[in-house]
Amino acid sequence: MKKIRGRPGLLALLAILALIPSAFPESLRKLNLFPAQQSKEAFSRPTEDLTDQPLRMDVDLVLVPVMVTDVLNRPITGLEKDRFAVYQDGARQQISYFSSEDGPISVGVLLDLSGSMNYKFAVERAAVSEFFRNANAQDDYFVITFSDHPTLVTNGARSIEAIQSDLAMQKPDGPTALFDAIDLAIARMRFAKYRRRALLVISDGGDNYSRHSLRQSKKFARDSDVWIYAIGIFGTGQFRTLEESLGQRWLNEITEATGGRTIAVDLPKVPEAAAAISQEIRNQYVLGYKPSRTPHDGKPQKIKIKVEVSLSARQRYTYYKTGFVPAGNKALSLYDK
Repeated sequence: MKKIRGRPGLLALLAILALIPSAFPESLRKLNLFPAQQSKEAFSRPTEDLTDQPLRMDVDLVLVPVMVTDVLNRPITGLEKDRFAVYQDGARQQISYFSSEDGPISVGVLLDLSGSMNYKFAVERAAVSEFFRNANAQDDYFVITFSDHPTLVTNGARSIEAIQSDLAMQKPDGPTALFDAIDLAIARMRFAKYRRRALLVISDGGDNYSRHSLRQSKKFARDSDVWIYAIGIFGTGQFRTLEESLGQRWLNEITEATGGRTIAVDLPKVPEAAAAISQEIRNQYVLGYKPSRTPHDGKPQKIKIKVEVSLSARQRYTYYKTGFVPAGNKALSLYDK
């Protein structure tokens, strides 16, 4: 066997370096927590900036995105921190971080391009323009169309005008693979630029061609960190297929599992609904707190958000000992117990 030769000083240095990691607790060397932000600028920092640089933050801070709406589901803005109360397992927590700014987000738009959308596609394109009218110049976005399979049309490297030119070349045709499109969009969001992530689906409902089932897509959506919204153009004709009839219920199940919602509208109101959703996802509050009691059993800790006005709030995450996982839609009001 060939002997390895080296200078004694170098070998000694390597030996010391090899021992350094064991001097730190495992919890500090392997962290899965969503890092606590220390400023408003940090919250809008790209994902790679948060994960690739040394972690010098307070990892005990739990961040909860919250949306506050009125009875008509319109976002309520301008609330101060003292309007909110956070409870974990019934114990009130002290809010140590609060943000309500409209920072950049990562967003995907999914457009139904199946045969049933043939006379509706022009309105879909108008809805895309309305949705991006409120966009932040730094937003990270993409557009997916779907019929018998999902197709990535474009991403944020192109202008909205260029996206519209791409869409103008499309022709609705074929069956509907809605679940596959949602799964593709969620998978792509794993590489999104920002922590705040949302999807908008525009469809007339139903799925008759996906490889994935409703159950699989719902679980995939629930386990993601993406808000999913949908605009449903649901007809009332006598000769609807079973998939079309169930479309609204299916979209409701998927969107509500993520904290989003489905809006059912008539065709002329689709652009207006897209603008409203765009405003909604950009008007979130972020509450941060350090748990007064840290769980050690790994079980989910129930979080309740209350506001001191007669509004409703939807919170998006449940807190685990090791980080955040999706909790689905949770409607809250001042008088919830």
